[in-house]
Amino acid sequence: MQRIIAALLLLAAIGGTAGAANLPGQVGAALKHAGIPLNSVGIVVQQTRSRQPIVSQNAKLALNPASTMKLLTTLAGLETLGPAYRWKTEAYLDGKLENGVLQGNLVFKGYGDPKLTVEQFWMWLHELRQRGLREIRGDIVLDRSFFGPINHDPAAFDNDPVRAYNVGADALLLNFNASRLRLMPNGHVTNALIEPELSGYTLDNSVTTSAALPCHGDDAYKTRLDGRHIVLEGMIPADCGEAEDYVSLLPHNEYFFAVFSALWKELGGTLRGKLREGRVPASQIPFATRFSPPLAEVIRDINKFSNNTMTRQLFLTLGATVGTPGNTSGGSTAVRQWLDKQQLQFPELVLENGAGLSRTERISAQHLADILQRAAHSPFAAELEASLPILGMDGTVKRRFKDSAIAGHAHLKTGSLEGVKSIAGYVHAQSGKQWIVVFIINHPNAKYGQSAQDALIEWLAKWH
Repeated sequence: MQRIIAALLLLAAIGGTAGAANLPGQVGAALKHAGIPLNSVGIVVQQTRSRQPIVSQNAKLALNPASTMKLLTTLAGLETLGPAYRWKTEAYLDGKLENGVLQGNLVFKGYGDPKLTVEQFWMWLHELRQRGLREIRGDIVLDRSFFGPINHDPAAFDNDPVRAYNVGADALLLNFNASRLRLMPNGHVTNALIEPELSGYTLDNSVTTSAALPCHGDDAYKTRLDGRHIVLEGMIPADCGEAEDYVSLLPHNEYFFAVFSALWKELGGTLRGKLREGRVPASQIPFATRFSPPLAEVIRDINKFSNNTMTRQLFLTLGATVGTPGNTSGGSTAVRQWLDKQQLQFPELVLENGAGLSRTERISAQHLADILQRAAHSPFAAELEASLPILGMDGTVKRRFKDSAIAGHAHLKTGSLEGVKSIAGYVHAQSGKQWIVVFIINHPNAKYGQSAQDALIEWLAKWH
C-alpha cells in the first residue's frame, strides 16, 4: 500500500498544469503564484546520458539566457584554448637601461589577461625593480593592439556607467578597471577610502549619515568624476556599518597609468614621462613577462561569481584565434566554429559579448541543455562542473537551500536581468543519478520566479 501511495504522489507531482503534461505540479503552481505564464518559460530536464528529456516546456523557444550564456563561452574556451592556457602581459624597454636608469620608454603590451589584479601587478612591478629598473626618464607606453577597437559604451546597458559590471574588455585590462570604495560612518559624516590609490586624483567626500535610511535599501549616494576629482555625494545609513562598492571611473588607459604611477612610487621608482599609446618596438624581446592563472582557474571566477568583464576578455581572446586583433565578431565566429565541430546546430543563437549582460543574446533551453550534456562528456568535464556555484555553499547560489539536505547536491549557473531569471547546471539526485536542468524565464515578473526554479531543483534532487 505504501508503494502505491508513493507512486500516486509522484504521478500527481509530475502531472503539472494544463498545457504542460510533464511539468511538476509544484513548479506550475509556483509560476502561477508569481504571475508568470507558461509561454514565458523554457525548461528542460534530462539525464546526462540521455537525449530524451523527462521535462520539456517550450524547449526550442529562443530566450534571453542572461548569465547562463557564460556556460557556452567557458566550455568553448576550455575546448578551444585548453584548460592550461595562460594569458601573458609583457614589459619592454624602449631605450637603454644603465645603472638603474632607463633612457627611454617603458612599454606594456597586453594579450587580454582577465585577472591581472592590483596585487599581481604590484608583485610584477617589484620584479621589474629587482631586474634593475629604478628610474624611467621616458614615457609609459601602452600597446593594446591584441584586441581591435572596442565600441563599448558603459552606460548603454542600464545608464549606470560607473558600475563595475559594465566595464568593457581591453587587451591591457588591469584590476577589472575597478576601484573598491569604502564609506565608514563617523558620527554625522563619513570617512572614505578608495583602493587602489589613483595617482593624480583626489577624493572629495561629502557623504553624510542618516538614521532614517534602512540598512538594505537602495544606494543613496553617488560617485562621479569631475576632472581630477572623485566626487562622493549623498547619504548612507548611520547604524549599519561600512558601505562598500566597486566603481569604474576612468578609461582603461588612464586607470592603468594612475595605478602604475602610485605603485611605482610606493616601490621607490621614479617616472619623468607621461602616458601615451603605442606599439612594441620592432624585433624587441620582453624585459619581463607575467602569466595569468590557467584558464581552468579563471573560469571558476567567471562562473561562480558571474564576472562579466572576465567573460568579455575570454570571448575576445577566442576571437583572436580566428584572426588578430580579437573582436566580438571573431569571438562569435570562434564559438560557432566550435559548435560546428561538435555537430551542434543552434540556428536561434544570438551572441553579443558571450557574457549574457545583453538585451539581444538568445539561446533555447534545449540547446543550453545540449551544451551541458556536451560538457558532461568532455575531457574537461571536471573543470567545467567545478567552475559552477555549489548549491547552498558558494557563488551565486550560496544562500539557496543553505540549510537543506540537498545543499551541495547541485552545481548551477544563475542569470538575472530585468525581466530575465535563469538557472542551468547539474543536479546530483539522492538516487545517484545526475540530471541536467535548464530553467529560463523571460517575463516582467521574472524576478519572482526563483521559487519555481527551486521547486524544480528540489523535485529532482529528492524524487529522482
